[in-house]
Amino acid sequence: MTITDFLFFAFAGVVIASALGVVTSRNPVHSALFLVLTFFSCSAIWLMLEAEFLAITLVLVYVGAVMVLFLFVVMMLDINVAKMREGFVSYLPVGIVFALLMLAVMVYVVGPVGPDVMGTAALDNAVRQAADYSNTEALGEVLYTEYVLAFEIAAVILLVAIVAAITLTLRRRPTTKYQTPGKQIKVKRDDRLKIIKSDAEVLK
Repeated sequence: MTITDFLFFAFAGVVIASALGVVTSRNPVHSALFLVLTFFSCSAIWLMLEAEFLAITLVLVYVGAVMVLFLFVVMMLDINVAKMREGFVSYLPVGIVFALLMLAVMVYVVGPVGPDVMGTAALDNAVRQAADYSNTEALGEVLYTEYVLAFEIAAVILLVAIVAAITLTLRRRPTTKYQTPGKQIKVKRDDRLKIIKSDAEVLK
């Protein structure tokens, strides 16, 4: 086993363990932090696959921006974890069925019986690019020509998610004090300021 194989299995194991931590953690903040670890490990695997742009994008965009938004929303929503976990057992059989289906699909695609998606044929036909080759430019050309419709749909979905998160944080809470801008504008000086006249005193 080479050092490349060892690093791949090490990062892949971290990805699987942290992904399980996202699902099984009882604290939403801990789940978000486990997801950050998952993104870091995936970016390391992409870096080993010579996809440097995707690796740094995963760290900067998802870890640096999206996960900060997730943590902000989780902390602002004031989620009742105990109430959220009440119906967890009832949905457990459905979750196990879907997990087994996903595992079967992954084994079929990656395993020896499935199609040769990233097997020996793909490795033998891989094109070795020059040192000055920019995978960022190649990705941009494919993204904004062949997959431009899918890119626009993903952008609209992210916009809807952002608007929904902002809407959830703006809901009324009985324990929160709010200010009325109309009443603040109507306030006069005499309502807020009181001048008291007192005799001058001489300091000794």
